[in-house]
Order: sequence, then C-alpha cells, then structure tokens
Amino acid sequence: MSLVRVHNFSVSLDGFGTGEGTSREAYFGHAGERLHEWMFATRWWEAGGSAGVDDSFVRQHDPDIGAEIMGAGKFGFPGWHEDPDWKGAWGPNPPFHSPVFVLTHHKRASVEMEGGTTYHFLDASPAEALEAAREAAGGKDVRIGGGATVIRDFFKAGLIDYMHVAVVPILLGRGVRLWDGLEAAEEGYDVEAVSAPSGVTHLTFSRSGS
Repeated sequence: MSLVRVHNFSVSLDGFGTGEGTSREAYFGHAGERLHEWMFATRWWEAGGSAGVDDSFVRQHDPDIGAEIMGAGKFGFPGWHEDPDWKGAWGPNPPFHSPVFVLTHHKRASVEMEGGTTYHFLDASPAEALEAAREAAGGKDVRIGGGATVIRDFFKAGLIDYMHVAVVPILLGRGVRLWDGLEAAEEGYDVEAVSAPSGVTHLTFSRSGS
C-alpha cells in the first residue's frame, strides 16, 4: 500500500506551524516567512544556494507523490470561501502537480489548474479523505501538506507513515501549534534528528517496522 508522508513542515522552537493573525496579506500571520527561510537558502530554491543538509531534505518533497491532502488554511486566507473566483494561494501553476484534496466545510466544484494540479474540496474525516486521495494517487504515495491542524489530526489518527518536521530556531509565542494533544504519539515510530549549519533541526518520524 502507498505511504502517507509529511515533508518540510516547519515549526518554531515553541512548536508553532504558523503565526497568529493570518490574512490575505499575511499568509503566515505575524511569523511572516521566517519559518521557511531555510528553504529559500537551498540550491533547490535557487542556483548558488546551499547544497547541504537542508537541500537534501527539501528535495524529498516531490518524488513518488501521487496526491496531496491539505487544510482550508493552506489553500487560502480566512474567508476565501466567500470569494467564488478564489483559486488558492499558490498561483496559476501550483507546485503540487497532482490531485489536491482540500479539507473544508465549504465545498465547491473542483478547480483544474496548470501543471497537473486539480483541487477537490472535501468535508470528510482524515480516513475518508485519505481513501479518496489514495484512489486518485494511482498507487503512489499521499502527502499531507498541512497546516498544523491537519497534520496533527492525521498523526493522532495513526495515518502517517513518515513525517519530516523542520524545527526552526525562532520563537513565535502564538499561532497554531503542531504538537498539542499528541502526548506519546511518537510511540510506534523511529525518531531521528539531524542538525544543519543553518540552525534548523530536521526531525523524522518513520513508522516502526515499515
């Protein structure tokens, strides 16, 4: 069976995956882009960037992914469902290049974008969403793209086989935390940590025996 994976999900030292006060103008709230600057410094992002540990992790995001599941907050700003012309925060050619299932209470017709991305809108449980994504993935793996609440729900439900979390050396103090309610969730996983010169610590959770 295909694997369920999380890649390059960045959190602060105090565990926040996004800041407070998200809006159309401030997609990650008061955090801005600070959680993701480590990615922008890699060779994957631009020529002349780092080819080290950070680059190695960020490149694992795409291979063998056949579909993605994301939350309404990753798809757009608070209130996007009130704009019938809104097609996501990722531009006309989103970086997913696969079917994407958006978990939302505000369903709408599927939206086909450039580059192979089609957004489908589901009001479903994690297990139900995963069933739909696996069918669309055609035997390839399914990526849980975030945000923090969606990853937490899938992890708590025991549906994630591999998770990569990048712990960025900043403190946000407020926002949406990844780890709340996940006491002992590491049980059943092999957990490893790799430190990068950027100061980022890459944590990986691999299901034991998989």
